[in-house]
Amino acid sequence: MPAAAAKTDAAVLQQFIAGRWIQGSGKREIVSVSPADSRVVVARARGADRADALKALAAAQAAFPAWRATPAPERGRLIAKAAALARGRKEELARLMTLEEGKIYPEALGEMDKGLALMEWFAGEGQRLGGVTRPSELPQNLLYTLRQPLGVVSVITPWNFPWAIPVWKLAPALVAGNCVVFKPASLVPALAAEIVKIFNEAGLPPGVLNLVIGAGSEIGDVLVEDERVKAVSFTGSNEVGRRVHTLAGARGIRVTCEMGGKNPAVVWGDADLELALAGVLKGAFGSTGQRCTATSRLILDERIADEFLARLLEEAAKITIGDGLKPGVGLGPAVDEGQMKTDLEHIAAAKAAGAKLLCGGNRPKDPALAHGWFVEPTVFDGVTPDMRLWREEVFGPVLAVTRVKTFDEAVRLANDTAFGLTCAFYTADLALAMRFTDAVETGMVHVNSPTIGGEASVPFGGVKGSGVGEREMAEEGVRFFTEQKTVFLDYTGARRSSNIY
Repeated sequence: MPAAAAKTDAAVLQQFIAGRWIQGSGKREIVSVSPADSRVVVARARGADRADALKALAAAQAAFPAWRATPAPERGRLIAKAAALARGRKEELARLMTLEEGKIYPEALGEMDKGLALMEWFAGEGQRLGGVTRPSELPQNLLYTLRQPLGVVSVITPWNFPWAIPVWKLAPALVAGNCVVFKPASLVPALAAEIVKIFNEAGLPPGVLNLVIGAGSEIGDVLVEDERVKAVSFTGSNEVGRRVHTLAGARGIRVTCEMGGKNPAVVWGDADLELALAGVLKGAFGSTGQRCTATSRLILDERIADEFLARLLEEAAKITIGDGLKPGVGLGPAVDEGQMKTDLEHIAAAKAAGAKLLCGGNRPKDPALAHGWFVEPTVFDGVTPDMRLWREEVFGPVLAVTRVKTFDEAVRLANDTAFGLTCAFYTADLALAMRFTDAVETGMVHVNSPTIGGEASVPFGGVKGSGVGEREMAEEGVRFFTEQKTVFLDYTGARRSSNIY
């Protein structure tokens, strides 16, 4: 475990366009600070502007013909090399992630492992990328499909998983043969720059991967609306995601938007309570609740509700809040002051609505934490579907609890949300678990495990307000970045009968 964050000299970052690091042309300075101690400046950059985004798109377009012509296995080997380089820097990058984004160091190491697994999976897609052959209804006719790159694509990523989400978009886009303009969240530019350095060191040709660092909608709009952009992969808030989807849809281009969640965990009366307790704690308070897959609603069978909550409160009281680089810390800060205030606003609204506060609900009183954006792990009981805390995503360590008498009521409440990303169901009854899996309206279901998590080889994504477009990860992650072409190869020597359909 590394030592706690010390005052460090801020890194000076630049844009990466056409294989060169250049200063941004914008007037706004991007400043990344440690959310555990806002006095610590992690990185500074002169922000990009519209002109920089246009330069990046031009560079990507110029690089596309040669990159498209590069054999897919060779593209895959470059992704594999980038993964190997990143693995050699795993601890260093995890420390930077904790310093810049705030999650505790063990969680940052876990995120590094997930991103590496994704890179290695997609590197292998270089050997598997292709279509299918089918028997033709015509004699002497070869019928097959191809998968070909789209061209220039935009990748827009959030701050909460600053390593895993960029690589799970960049790796499939690149192995499929596209050229990318990458816009990370302005709160985490330092780690984004390291990602680009790794791909560059692995040998990507100039212009294949470009980085623009900036805040506001100006750059994002260019990366969606410019006619050179053939696809947009976005992860972030519902508000911005709807805008991206509308703009891309108006142009008729391919778009995927992975957005919010209000994920339920249901603990049934026959569940292994120790297993469920561990899962709910991880789901609700891991990564400070700042993930779209967080457990934000807890639905308890009333037969075990009091016992489960007593044990949950006992464990929540043991969580140490603080700088994620310090040993023993279990809960880091909100990413910035704005997110901390949002958390506290939701807590205040829940109190006003009549929900019963069981623990937390405030900033910690420890003066050593005064310069960070910390919120205590918070649990409310008696939350009803008409309350804001039940309906809106908080993106913080705040858990809404309700109790039910019947299985059907549990399913109804689990589905009573505008979101549909993931869920968890804890039970010893396999038949009941299968009934829940069939009935719940989510893109992912976890039985006897937390709402969080995913694996490279299976799709990631949700329904309803949680997402639109193709799923990410697995084969779907590559398919999104390719166009399918069907080929009819007639080898009759132009002697085919004209009686065909």
